[in-house]
Amino acid sequence: MASSDDALETYTHLPLHIDPQTKQITALSSDKSLQDAITNINNLHNAMKLLETPNNIPPPPVPVNPKRSANVQKLRENAANASRKGLHADSIRLLGVAIDMATARPGWEPMGLAREELALMYLSRAAANAGVQNFPEGLIDAECSLECKRGPGQGPNGEKIPGNGRSYIVGGRCLMEMGRWDDAVEWLERAIEIEGKDNEDGRELVRQLADAKSHVKHTG
Repeated sequence: MASSDDALETYTHLPLHIDPQTKQITALSSDKSLQDAITNINNLHNAMKLLETPNNIPPPPVPVNPKRSANVQKLRENAANASRKGLHADSIRLLGVAIDMATARPGWEPMGLAREELALMYLSRAAANAGVQNFPEGLIDAECSLECKRGPGQGPNGEKIPGNGRSYIVGGRCLMEMGRWDDAVEWLERAIEIEGKDNEDGRELVRQLADAKSHVKHTG
């Protein structure tokens, strides 16, 4: 495929095929960027076919179709119930389904909604992974949660929006359980800088940091 610099000046003939029944696009090519672009087009087409609007025209960003939100919420609740019963493997499985569902939100829905959902579900799955001592997986999920939501903010009316201190706490625990004390110190110092230390999560981060520094001192 043409690079972004010469895309407007270069014509590249692509071996595209459109299925007459499904209207899905395929191409006999090993070019990953081309295959990714085709996948995005097909996913968008599939999402539009599922619309319950006249002529399958995408609706305004809000209000969103409540069906997906209700399904995501139900999966989250079932996962939380499983965790409370100690069924962490079931919780991890349910949250995986919910994460896939939230990630598949169509592009015309508000991005902030998906990020908020994903931040909570990655955090829940991080905690569930930590509950069965899958500490590397728990750390990855904590990082994913922080990619979706990091630090306190301010709403449109000036209201304070809580940060994501719990993800830092779970990630810090995973690092310490893996014996990565230096990484834990760096992680927790950054967490306190971003989240602060004047609330319950902040005080727990300070406690974790003191614990991690103590181990670094004794093993250094």
